[in-house]
Amino acid sequence: MPAANVDEYLAELDEPKRSTLQAMRQMLLEIEPELQETIGWGAPIFKLKGKNVAGLCAFKNHLTFSPQSADVMAAHESELAGFVVAKSSLQFAVDQPLPKALLASLVKARIAELG
Repeated sequence: MPAANVDEYLAELDEPKRSTLQAMRQMLLEIEPELQETIGWGAPIFKLKGKNVAGLCAFKNHLTFSPQSADVMAAHESELAGFVVAKSSLQFAVDQPLPKALLASLVKARIAELG
């Protein structure tokens, strides 16, 4: 049965994925304290005023972060060099959170895009 909330989602993960995503969660909430946590598509989604701002997900060999926007990803192309990127997400190591400055830049750009 899928996790009902972010705490359940994280509890189901093995280390170091759990600790890494917990660190990412904490950084997201420090960057924007008004983010609301939910589960969408079976993984943590962070919303602001009902709109998706960011998503996290664990896979077998990597973790992903998504600012929920291809435009935000494209605008940060140079900062994302070295990461495996898709249209609206990027992969990172299971044992190392994204740098807070990069995360803040992506989240703030997404919030600005939402107006």
